Amino acid sequence: MKQAFLSLSLACAALAVQAAPTLPPMATIPAGSFTMGSLEPVIGDGSHNPRETPPHTVQVKSFRMARFETTVAQFREFVAVTGYRTEEQCWVFARGDGIKLADVKWDAPSVAPGDFHPVTCVSQRDATAYVDWLAQQTGRRFRLPSEAEWEYAARAGTSTKYPSGDASDVLCAYANMKDRRFRDAVKRDHGLDMPVTDCDDGAGYTTVVGMYPANAFGLYDVIGNVAEWVADCQHPDYAGAPADGSAWTRGCEGEYFITRGGAYSGSRLVLRSAARGHGGRTNASSLGEGFRLAEDLGDCSGSRCTEGDPAFAAALAAAQGSERARRSGQGGAQSGAK
Repeated sequence: MKQAFLSLSLACAALAVQAAPTLPPMATIPAGSFTMGSLEPVIGDGSHNPRETPPHTVQVKSFRMARFETTVAQFREFVAVTGYRTEEQCWVFARGDGIKLADVKWDAPSVAPGDFHPVTCVSQRDATAYVDWLAQQTGRRFRLPSEAEWEYAARAGTSTKYPSGDASDVLCAYANMKDRRFRDAVKRDHGLDMPVTDCDDGAGYTTVVGMYPANAFGLYDVIGNVAEWVADCQHPDYAGAPADGSAWTRGCEGEYFITRGGAYSGSRLVLRSAARGHGGRTNASSLGEGFRLAEDLGDCSGSRCTEGDPAFAAALAAAQGSERARRSGQGGAQSGAK
């Protein structure tokens, strides 16, 4: 009898673990065309980020995109169910050299301080594994966005440097970026002195998703918090890039893939809508790279495809409320999702 009860308990536990995965709120991005890229010079010394030229017209089909970056809690579900093993090491800030590869993984408290922070220390390979799993579990056509889809969705009809306009001195009201709090945090924790934008966004490192105003398509944190992996591999510029919004996955420069949007450690230049970052396919970083879901429209229609799980929305709202209260006590920024 005891053995039968134990077997039943284990079976129930297994079913609980394998419950339907969390579906986040999605925004339906309308079809349209836009000018992708810019005439800005390459970021850095030219050895890292690909160029943003030539500007070119891209036609994008309607698709869905997650309103929020993928969270620690969402990624934990995937790992718990599948036993998936992420990269064993992750880039972190460090005294002396500035950054180093360390034995730190995505769920370490230092890089995952809360369930509703965006997941970091995940590579492009890890992000792809997650979206493939979610698609298989739900029967929906989840994937990473193409680079063109990402920029189109981030711009949300704008042609300015940032989704919020051209002014860089007000970015702390719209994004978690390389600001005074970041400077103080890396100085305190790692002894690093870094030039920053002289503003206060309320956060030192990553923060709860959705703490700043959404863009015109209803997407939060498209700039800042974490840079986001896309499906495209790296090319030196846009010469020969697809004009239909699809991912560019042939003729790649090695095993490098593109990131977009900049991060909490990103400067004003890196947070521009056209700015491009990169990383190796198995490169995991807490500096920070994460990702956001995209989805083909497919057969799914109506509010059931966009509203997401009520429990996720309620728990996120509670986490945002706690973060606002913390910032209020410190005199930090109070913007965010409602």
